[in-house]
Amino acid sequence: MPNNRRGLLAAGLAAAVVGATGVVWTLNASAAEPPVPSVSAPIVDAAPVPPALLPWGVKPSKLKRGKPGATSKAVAAAGADAAPADRSGSLLPVPEFGPKGKNSKNGPLREERTDVQPPAPPSAEPKAQREVFYHYAYGKQVGATDGSWANIHIAKPELAEEDYHSLAEIALQSEDGKQIVEIGWTVDRGVNGDADPHLFVFSWQNGVAGCYNACGFVQYSKTVKPGDTLPVEGQKRFGIQHASGVWWVAYNSEWIGYFPDKLWDGTYTRGGLTQWFGEVAASSEKPCTQMGNGLPAKEDWAARIGTISMINGPEPKATLKATSPYYSVDWRSDRTFGFGGKGWCGEEDDEEAEE
Repeated sequence: MPNNRRGLLAAGLAAAVVGATGVVWTLNASAAEPPVPSVSAPIVDAAPVPPALLPWGVKPSKLKRGKPGATSKAVAAAGADAAPADRSGSLLPVPEFGPKGKNSKNGPLREERTDVQPPAPPSAEPKAQREVFYHYAYGKQVGATDGSWANIHIAKPELAEEDYHSLAEIALQSEDGKQIVEIGWTVDRGVNGDADPHLFVFSWQNGVAGCYNACGFVQYSKTVKPGDTLPVEGQKRFGIQHASGVWWVAYNSEWIGYFPDKLWDGTYTRGGLTQWFGEVAASSEKPCTQMGNGLPAKEDWAARIGTISMINGPEPKATLKATSPYYSVDWRSDRTFGFGGKGWCGEEDDEEAEE
């Protein structure tokens, strides 16, 4: 972090910087001398301090990191929480662009056009606009809150070549759904370069989508960053909490980083609509991509989002809904639900098997 007091000593004269005006003057100069506009480095806001406890009420501890470039299966086998997706050693999140769905009080985003192409098969017109269809299985709740957390099953759903992503996440939104902070895992070859689950963060300002893993996000953890590979087939804790003038995001045992309030001009400091969900972004209304681990929500071993919790908010009483006949959601307890499905192609295979 740059030291905003460095570089202000010259010719043995003490210097001072005044607030946001950027005015510098020497303390032993003549009182008749007017202030001189500063040409030094801009003043850097003090780094926010995260809450002493993670959203689920425990002190942060260092995540266990796997070998750089490890697959999600290898990360799980090593008992690690995450592994760098590359061998650069950088902890600077890389901005990645791809379709991203959302849901507001007026209903979910069902369809839009994008010039982002799925990695395969290649398109003859890389910049041509294409339709992307969003499919959800979600729980949502209206109510003012400082944040939310949940245990989310990390899976490796099969992603059809022509589709974009399959993910699971928490979204903390303003009541109108225009301001959003998100954290979760995603399988997205275009964003991540492979078909493994990766940690992601995302934000929206005034209904405009940012990008995956950056676009205003500030890295805090020295261990794990958005974009890292996560272990497959296990539950980890994900959380979002507003504190110290920023929206903090947490994964398992660490604060990963934050989105500062200035992204919203200080107008978004409490959530009004909280959602926990699975999402598939597909190239058709009948997707061949799995959600969760591919099992329907009612199956015993289906993926789950569990122990959904609100921070300084109402008692969790979410409403469940699936927006597609090819995916489902089902309560397991008052605060835990299953979600997932095979997609349309999976249902077609079942029908052929029955015949």
